[in-house]
Amino acid sequence: MFTGIVTDLGRVRAVEQRGDRRMTIACRFSATALGVGASIACSGACLTVVEAGDGWFAVDVSNETLAKTTLGTWAVGTEVNLERSLAAGQELGGHFVLGHVDATAAVIERRADGDSIRFAFEAPVALARFIAPKGSIALDGVSLTVNEVDGARFGVNIIPHTGAVTTFGRLRPGARVNVEVDMIARYLARLVEKP
Repeated sequence: MFTGIVTDLGRVRAVEQRGDRRMTIACRFSATALGVGASIACSGACLTVVEAGDGWFAVDVSNETLAKTTLGTWAVGTEVNLERSLAAGQELGGHFVLGHVDATAAVIERRADGDSIRFAFEAPVALARFIAPKGSIALDGVSLTVNEVDGARFGVNIIPHTGAVTTFGRLRPGARVNVEVDMIARYLARLVEKP
């Protein structure tokens, strides 16, 4: 489990096709901080560390993850939002994020708003019912508050700090991001569904 508070901005340094795709990611974490078997959110996708050293770790990415997330497009040099899993007693600064990406959304618009950046996204229609104004959403692993919703389109605001320490500072229209809707919204919708 994660909080959606990115703790490092990594960079893909190697991609190798095996039975699954192995990606090696450069980071600022030490080998002791990321032991083999540890969970780490990589731009929102919960992955398992299979190798680690000082300043890098490797993960194996299944075909399902490659198909449902942006990870299928990652190459050497791709920037990655990183968050280590939540430890008991740790401050919960964002919202509960599972690292189970629902789909990807397209960046429709980027515009300045004071010192902040306003983004508009378009999600798959099937996810629209889980996205509410002032609700939580995780985009590329970042916990954000939804500003407005219009059908499958929704907007968020990125403050300068978030733009500087995540991939959002360089995100442009046409790009895609990983989306995880709020788990509370998902379970509420399931409870009110007719059997």
